[in-house]
Amino acid sequence: MAENAASEPGDVYFEITLVGATAKVVAIDGASGIEVAVLGPAHAAERELKRLAVAKLRARLARPWDRPA
Repeated sequence: MAENAASEPGDVYFEITLVGATAKVVAIDGASGIEVAVLGPAHAAERELKRLAVAKLRARLARPWDRPA
């Protein structure tokens, strides 16, 4: 169970930057400080871009060989 808990983000912080027609969404796990970024169209719904970023963050946190000590 502890392994599964490590792959689930706790508090997630977002940074959204718009550059022209592109939105960059950075999702940061509050507990570990691990961050991931996704790009999408600027006209996309914010909740969908955040959902995509959280999915990528979960996948990143599930990699046990790539977590900070």
